[in-house]
Amino acid sequence: MRGWLKATIGLVVLSGLLVGADRIAVGVAEDEAADQLVKNGRMSQRPDVTIEGFPFLTQVVSKKLDDVRISSDGLTVQNNGQQVALHSFKAKLSGVEVSDSLNSATVDSGAGSGVISYQDLAQLLPPASQLMGGPLPVGGNARLSLSYGGPGKVKASLGPVSVGEATVHNTGNTITVDGLKLSSLAEMVAGLGNRKIEPAAFTLDSMPAGLQLAAKDGVAPLPEGLQLSFEGKGVKLLG
Repeated sequence: MRGWLKATIGLVVLSGLLVGADRIAVGVAEDEAADQLVKNGRMSQRPDVTIEGFPFLTQVVSKKLDDVRISSDGLTVQNNGQQVALHSFKAKLSGVEVSDSLNSATVDSGAGSGVISYQDLAQLLPPASQLMGGPLPVGGNARLSLSYGGPGKVKASLGPVSVGEATVHNTGNTITVDGLKLSSLAEMVAGLGNRKIEPAAFTLDSMPAGLQLAAKDGVAPLPEGLQLSFEGKGVKLLG
């Protein structure tokens, strides 16, 4: 009886040690992965990395991590050098094949999301004078102000004058805002008679974790800003 009890206690202690070692190893790997993401230029700021699944050490032996989560609230995306903040970024990466030293990693599939504020979105668009084909009474460098306009739409205004609603959609990493039309009242108040508002487009050329905008519904207006949805297959995450 005493031998059985000693063996049981020994197994419990050994299991605890193994679990502890596994958790220490996964913590070290998460920190190293976060550093490598910045070093390899896949993230503009060190993210939080969580490697799901237990035990971790068996995944290391197979050199394939089933589920890796990345999050950050301080990233940026850019268009021709113009950087804006990407808030609340979260991504799930599935089937991450890694090297022994974590210097290289390839992702079978990944999906994520983040939000650009409407104020920052407006900064990515050309000045209103370019969109309307000439100088404006409110000033040559004036930009449209944007806000949530309901499902699939954003509201636009030029100073205090509303210039209607627009739709937002993407083709690849290019985001287009179009459909704006001046009301008769706006034309009269702002002195913008016979002005047509051209569609405005910009291309994001710096994306987090090597992902791209989703081919379908890659952008969606929300009350807090424009949500970007990301996806990717066979993504080279590191190296």
